[in-house]
Amino acid sequence: MNKIAIITGGSRGIGYGIARKLVEDGYTAAILDINGLAAYQENFDELKAMNPDCIYYQGDITDRKVREDFVALVVKRFGRIDVLVNNAGVAPKVRTDILEMTEESFDYVVGTNLRGTMFMTQLAANQMLCQPWEGEKRGTIINVGSASSTVSSPNRAEYCMSKAGLSMLTTVYADRLAGEGILVHEVRPGVIDTDMTKVVHDKYSRMIEEGQFPIKRWGYPEDIGNVVSLMCSEKFVYTTGNYIDVDGGFHIRRM
Repeated sequence: MNKIAIITGGSRGIGYGIARKLVEDGYTAAILDINGLAAYQENFDELKAMNPDCIYYQGDITDRKVREDFVALVVKRFGRIDVLVNNAGVAPKVRTDILEMTEESFDYVVGTNLRGTMFMTQLAANQMLCQPWEGEKRGTIINVGSASSTVSSPNRAEYCMSKAGLSMLTTVYADRLAGEGILVHEVRPGVIDTDMTKVVHDKYSRMIEEGQFPIKRWGYPEDIGNVVSLMCSEKFVYTTGNYIDVDGGFHIRRM
């Protein structure tokens, strides 16, 4: 039986790149996404062509009932959860200086990126604890963080804070679950060519051309998918609570 991977926010962009790679690896993908399927039917059809058992569930990760109903559906249909990829995330609707940030914007970003992820992880982890070990582990949880967890952007501070919190979420869950055979990792994308970066595409293209990224190109969703694939594999079983930057080397401190 194929292993089951939940991917939140898997309809497009990084989430879809991850889902596609895991399905290529033999997983059955269960996608939870706030977007309606109609707009992303072509993407989902590609997954179904590789594995007809893949499922798509529309819902908001910030909604407790949505999370509970989705996880219950996955467990009822497949009997287990082997991988959880917490990819669902939002940026501020309007980039605003931190001195003008609204409570509504803070709640919107942190509610999705951190609060929703926290309690989705709790549900999946408790399910994994009910499952037998497969090889050297019971399950894998991967959080899609960001270079913004350590790089300041005062005009979207709520996003930076949410991703910094996600890094600690990775740490505390890794600490709690390591002895139970559940490994927790974080992947930190840098500048990835997705809908989220369209509004600043020219800015980042200039930075790449100017050599501010040691690897002089945009990142792509498949770059993230390849790293997640490794983290889920049996080749990655003696580490937990760590992160991998997938940012073209942008994190390197240079003189």
